[in-house]
Amino acid sequence: MNTPLQRRLCARLLLASLALSGLLAGCAPLLLGGAAVGGALMYKDRRTTGTQLEDEGIELKASARLRERLGDKAHLNVTSYNRIALVTGEVASDGDRAVVDEVVAKVENVRSVVNESAVMGITSMTARSNDLIITSRTKAALIDASDLPATAVKVVTERGVVYLLGRVTEREASRATEVARAVSGVAKVVKVFEIITDDELKALSTEKR
Repeated sequence: MNTPLQRRLCARLLLASLALSGLLAGCAPLLLGGAAVGGALMYKDRRTTGTQLEDEGIELKASARLRERLGDKAHLNVTSYNRIALVTGEVASDGDRAVVDEVVAKVENVRSVVNESAVMGITSMTARSNDLIITSRTKAALIDASDLPATAVKVVTERGVVYLLGRVTEREASRATEVARAVSGVAKVVKVFEIITDDELKALSTEKR
């Protein structure tokens, strides 16, 4: 098990690498303990490898199809975890928001859509940079929490609102939410977790060995 000192060191490295990832486009993701920073977290992931690949496909296809339908009048991000597709960002009208539901629901392998897009003007680059900083702070805080498996929680930030995804137990969901709420700059935390039982978690741990 990692010591508190090791966890704090990883947290600092993660914070720095995520901040740089927004500036150094095209750089290879940094590996921390087998986890790819700035890309999909493959190490200790509670999804099967096949599901991780499906999630990547969902994100790529949904994003491309939304750009085709809505173009520059919308700013949207699609994050998929265990085939649950979270959509964040801004659209120009309620009609466009309905298009988001329609388009993403039709993407192959999507189980459900959580449409958190807002009808409002597109955010500035400054606001998006601030969201990146909040995401990096939240990930670092989760890593620094000794009672949480940080790589089991995926973090997305939009306009200061932090969305948490992952397959977690009720205790883990509550603890991760508590940690995220304490992060500087977080306006609100929204749970998009898939709750599993302790028995299901034990089964997953056995499968990963």
